[in-house]
Amino acid sequence: MTPPKKEPTAEALLYRSLPSMDAALSAVERSHPALTAALPRPLLRDLAEEFFNQARQAIREGRMSQAEALTLEALLPSLVRHIEVAGRPRFRRVLNATGVVLHTNLGRSLLAEEAVRAVAEAAAAYSNLEFDLETGERGSRYSHVEGLIKQLTGAEAALVVNNNAAAVLLLLDTFAKGREVIVSRGELVEIGGSFRIPAVMEKSGCILREVGATNRTHLADYAAALSERTAAIMKVHTSNYRIIGFHSEVGLDALAPLAATHGIPLMEDLGSGNLVDFAALGQPLLGDEPTAAAVLARGADVVTFSGDKLLGGPQAGIIAGKAAWIDPIRKNPLNRALRIDKLTLAALEATLRLYLDPALARRRVPTLRMLLLDEAALKEKAAQLKKLLDASLASKAECRLAPGASRVGGGSFPEKDLPTTLIRVTAAVAPSALRAALLRGTPPLVGRVEENAFCLDPRTLDESEFSLAAEALRAALA
Repeated sequence: MTPPKKEPTAEALLYRSLPSMDAALSAVERSHPALTAALPRPLLRDLAEEFFNQARQAIREGRMSQAEALTLEALLPSLVRHIEVAGRPRFRRVLNATGVVLHTNLGRSLLAEEAVRAVAEAAAAYSNLEFDLETGERGSRYSHVEGLIKQLTGAEAALVVNNNAAAVLLLLDTFAKGREVIVSRGELVEIGGSFRIPAVMEKSGCILREVGATNRTHLADYAAALSERTAAIMKVHTSNYRIIGFHSEVGLDALAPLAATHGIPLMEDLGSGNLVDFAALGQPLLGDEPTAAAVLARGADVVTFSGDKLLGGPQAGIIAGKAAWIDPIRKNPLNRALRIDKLTLAALEATLRLYLDPALARRRVPTLRMLLLDEAALKEKAAQLKKLLDASLASKAECRLAPGASRVGGGSFPEKDLPTTLIRVTAAVAPSALRAALLRGTPPLVGRVEENAFCLDPRTLDESEFSLAAEALRAALA
């Protein structure tokens, strides 16, 4: 006797109400052809499967109990939204309203338009990366920027690697492996990401010889540490902190004769990569930051610095100085592992060319332009943005102007606040919740929460981004 047919459960019937994968994908392709054309088919299918897995989970948990809510027509808008959000690239543009110019987590320096065009051309076409157009033979990739670096710093020679940590590592590996390098205790810095000078020195194979005390080091300390094991004297610019009070350090002008007498190089890790006198360009608050040219002029044999901090270019580590010390670095096999690619090279050359005219660099290099904005200009920018926000947000939020402070960031000028005018946004939603909603937007808007308000600093928002910021806030508050 045939047993009676078992009736499906209510849950099973709900599962059956879900549309097939092929039907769902076809519907998305018909209704949103531009969206589906931009995504590889396997990724599109994976995103749809993820959406339907979430729907099945909702059925199991009793959060979806009506069959009519599971039809293709009912689910299509949510499916499309899921594909739009989950299908976005992981690495994407954000709006920086934090007021931190060199925001390491947000990519540090913005490139000048000239550098952006150079990168696009280098990416889209063949180039003379290592080809000498005069001889038709193989050339050096460093030749494209070495002349510019020499002209801007007064160095005899230069080369570039992929970041400043690599520059320091290569320098020490070349001259000090198995030997001692003298460094003041007050200069054993750590920067973001737990990068520490002692750790880099250990990795290069050299031996750290600490001298002096944390707050005071004298010339006699360096002299007493010199021996036949000494390979170099190294100065490290403390760009991300300051020691104040009872403090002294030995300058390059005093150390240079000591190093020369013993036939060893005097090196300085400048770190932040400054090429201009900020005081001369109208920003006295930043006027005490040394330039690469000044470091070499004061007696350093070699200086290393970043390309994507105060210089305002791409991530790179620049090594400049006397030819007798630079040439051996070129021949180090490690140099090939650390060299820059064609895109970095194109961006760096375009950026350095702007510095040939400091006034032009001030206008064209975004990092310099933002750092050199005065209080009046920032107040005017803030007023423009507030006007736009008032019109866009209507009664959803209250916006008002308030004095505030911007920061340089990138481990530079740790104690220097730059005066600015903030736009303080208050709404029915808590500032932390508004901040979270803005991070989920397209593009995400990153600001800061202060005194129970979400704040935007116009220093790091370009005028062309104001409408995007207004739309991001409007969507987050909707």
